[in-house]
Amino acid sequence: MPNRRTFLQLSLAAGLGAGLGLPLGLARAEEPGRWFMPDEGEPQQRAFIAFGAQQAIWEDFTADVQVALGRIAQAIARYQPVTVFCRPDERELAEQHCASGNTTFVECDLDDIWMRDISANFVLDDEGALAAVDFNFNGWGNKQRHRNDALLARRVASLANARYQRSELVGEGGAIEVDGHGTGIMTQSSWVNANRNRQWSKAEVEAELKARLGLDKVIWLPGIAGKDITDGHVDFYARFVRPGVVIANLDNDPDSYDYEVTRKHLEILKQATDAQGRRLQIHVVSPPMHGRRNKFNRGNDDFAAGYINYFVINGAIIAPQFGDAQADEKARALLAVLYPGREIVQLDIDAIAAGGGGIHCVTHQCPA
Repeated sequence: MPNRRTFLQLSLAAGLGAGLGLPLGLARAEEPGRWFMPDEGEPQQRAFIAFGAQQAIWEDFTADVQVALGRIAQAIARYQPVTVFCRPDERELAEQHCASGNTTFVECDLDDIWMRDISANFVLDDEGALAAVDFNFNGWGNKQRHRNDALLARRVASLANARYQRSELVGEGGAIEVDGHGTGIMTQSSWVNANRNRQWSKAEVEAELKARLGLDKVIWLPGIAGKDITDGHVDFYARFVRPGVVIANLDNDPDSYDYEVTRKHLEILKQATDAQGRRLQIHVVSPPMHGRRNKFNRGNDDFAAGYINYFVINGAIIAPQFGDAQADEKARALLAVLYPGREIVQLDIDAIAAGGGGIHCVTHQCPA
């Protein structure tokens, strides 16, 4: 089974946008040091979802993906407001799947569903002013059509009444992990990559991320390029629970390309210190070895069964489950310990996982 997210790799002719190297007319961070990205666990105004699954990408999985998106939207809406972006001709369908008393709908053109990567990335200043950083989404290095999705960050910024800031750097929200107190974790494979930032050195990438996101230190994980469409986003490898505490993915399948990668990441994280000089406390969770056998994962090497691709919201963690009772419960129990006071809501998102993503990949948030 082909990776659904890479279905349009052969359609790179017209309309993809330049997207490589340094886009002209943009600026590096204004007022460096003023803005910072808060931790995902801080209070949120609302969440965002892109109801953008289309037949050309997802083929016979399209309806299943739409159902899964609705399941996520309705779970989030029990705790906080949700804005669902949808195509005008799919408004009724989006409402059918996603509607609740806590959901609003915004009509716009969309290419796909990956809200984490296409949305603006919100930052605050010490006085509570809100800004939104656009990292120039280019289809993960021109691997997929993205003309419409590349415009969404500016729309999100406008809807949130946030100051719009456009970086020269090319990247995605799924490649960003911060603790809200000056430390970031990033994968080199997705940021220091010629398909996004051809003319940038690692030092230049780091300097711009620090300035845009209010970071004092970046912990670089190698990641792995060319194996999935994202070139190894960090939100499938390591997440901050809170400052000084990290949950990390450890793949125990020796046939997986992530087997050695996740072990290398764990070595780096165990030796790392944060911006305050503290050694990190590391908690490990492993993907299931025996999940549901269905049309989504049967013969699909790109099926993304990662437990750390969860979404932190007000009062809850929206997390995946994959039908492996023992592994699902172990992940749920760990999240319950790491996030006391939040309900752990586990959902079947196999249709989305079939395309190489998870709950965190299809959501984003605006901080309070």
